[in-house]
Amino acid sequence: MLDQIKAHLDRLRASGATYVDCRWVPSEDANALTMWNGNLKQAASSRQSGVGIRVLFQGAWGFSAASDLSDLGIVFDRALENARIAAERVTFPVRLAEKDSVQDTFISPCAVDPFEVPLAEKVAFLELLDASLNQRGVQQRMSTLDFIRKQVHFADSEGSEIGKQIIEVFAHIGVRGVDPEGTAHERTFRLGRRGATRGWESLDLDHFRENAERIVSELNQVLQAETCPVDDRSVILLPGIMFLQTHETIGHPLELDRILGYELAFAGGSFVTLQDFGELRYGSERLTARADATLPNSPGSFGYDDDGVPAEDNLLIDRGILVGAITGRQMVEEANAKAQRIIFPESSGANRATAFYRVPIERMTNINIDPGCDGTLDDIVARTERGIILDGDRSWSIGSNREQFHFACEIGWLVEDGRVIDVVKNATYKDDTLRFWNALSAVGDASTWEVVYVENCGKGQPNQVMQLGHGIPVCRFDDVRIGE
Repeated sequence: MLDQIKAHLDRLRASGATYVDCRWVPSEDANALTMWNGNLKQAASSRQSGVGIRVLFQGAWGFSAASDLSDLGIVFDRALENARIAAERVTFPVRLAEKDSVQDTFISPCAVDPFEVPLAEKVAFLELLDASLNQRGVQQRMSTLDFIRKQVHFADSEGSEIGKQIIEVFAHIGVRGVDPEGTAHERTFRLGRRGATRGWESLDLDHFRENAERIVSELNQVLQAETCPVDDRSVILLPGIMFLQTHETIGHPLELDRILGYELAFAGGSFVTLQDFGELRYGSERLTARADATLPNSPGSFGYDDDGVPAEDNLLIDRGILVGAITGRQMVEEANAKAQRIIFPESSGANRATAFYRVPIERMTNINIDPGCDGTLDDIVARTERGIILDGDRSWSIGSNREQFHFACEIGWLVEDGRVIDVVKNATYKDDTLRFWNALSAVGDASTWEVVYVENCGKGQPNQVMQLGHGIPVCRFDDVRIGE
């Protein structure tokens, strides 16, 4: 198969194509299980396979994909023909940033392949999780397991040949109850990075039981709590909401296709402009953010992107100043040309497609906030006069260009004079993105830093769902409106 692919790459180059690449996916498996109140609600498995071909011809892309590989030449020819037609209408000819030719393999760390684990064992694990959640105050309880396994072979007309074998494991538990006013509340926990691998072995039952006890206890506190007051306070975000804050107001706004106006779905574009790089104070000096696709054992680490560019640790915000973006080969060339200066010397290796039948677009890798020097959560609380600790993503609303936001959380703890005094329900906070990040006044140390997995990041039309991670510490932001 690889010999056929390389022959067709050469053939299309000889036919006038500037560049050709192929992503061959021999198999991509998915397995999803859900238990709801002790009943197995879902046990689904799927498999897909095929090829996706991109052709660059006279400054325009053509794409074609197929799951039937009986005549591979037709798929390549269709991509070239699509590029020829597009070339008649192109307004800004596509150019690709330089990259090295690579021959390599990437294998995600995994000790026990979850697809080799019997269904009965998976269901038994869910039953144990369900039993740990079946406690007083819980009216609904849910547990989910999601597994992904895929093989990808990438080859292009520049000589790259890359093989990837990737396994992902996602797990989630949650409990729901109803307060005296009849309002439903939820407390959840999702699996993050644990240990050196992310196979079946990452599902530590004791770890889940410990967190099950915690979220049930916290749910019962919320059900009896007073409503969050409307106030301006210091907001202390735990990783369970800090990951979403980072995802929505740093990750998505810094995708370069959004900045250039190509991506307008799912809360639109970005407030960032090309003139902002190197100049814009995105946040306080405590803020250093990076797109680190080299972080071990995270869904946002994949070896090479779908342009064949190696994964990078790409600095986005350096002590508050915007310096980088989430980029692929095409967009960096266009951005540099439009800015009339070199903003991005090369691709950061972040162009990815969710499946063989979708074209790669700029996607978040692991969008992380560096840990700081402000100590533990207890240290930060002790230095907070009037604040609220928040955790759990309940709902979110984003401005059309990510310039503002409103988040609702599962639980809040009021802080007065350095002490936690009470639990509140219906906790919310809102702000303008830049004002908020510039109000960052404390960043927790490495002991507060966690990697939270995200399995459902949506982007593009048609929608592409991608997996990634966020490494974030506990953070405090001052003078934020809560309770509205």
